[in-house]
Amino acid sequence: MPYGGRIFAAAVMACALALPAPAHADATFRLSHNQRISCSKILMPGKRQVIACKSYAYLFNTTTSEFYRCEAQVSVTRDISKILGTEGSGTCRLRTKVFSENSNYDFDAVETEPPNTNAFFGSGGTAIWAADVSTRKVRGCIELATGISSPVLKCMDMNFE
Repeated sequence: MPYGGRIFAAAVMACALALPAPAHADATFRLSHNQRISCSKILMPGKRQVIACKSYAYLFNTTTSEFYRCEAQVSVTRDISKILGTEGSGTCRLRTKVFSENSNYDFDAVETEPPNTNAFFGSGGTAIWAADVSTRKVRGCIELATGISSPVLKCMDMNFE
């Protein structure tokens, strides 16, 4: 084999070895497309301020229909001239399965604002939509924060007319 052919064959082999195995892990979990962020500012005695932002997203298992609610928070404490400290945290919590059987699903979710002067929806809720993309099956779920017990999650199968 000529020298150029050997280099080409070696390059092809290197590319084949460098390619990842079939990406079932990449296709199994998907991030929701409705990330939100809310921020607040708290004035403290002595001209200090705490500025905090919170964002969330959902991670969905496209095979089992389990989903996680992920939340990231960052806060900064400052005075007039300098930053006094920062804190951050993040976690994902398993919520539930939307469908009981495994298949091939698509998913999205969105939340109302938490209680504040601009929110008219009480303590808020979450809308969750999941579709079985291998068949015509859609389920819409609403999760309501009741304030007196754990949130209530109710899912309904959609009828096609």
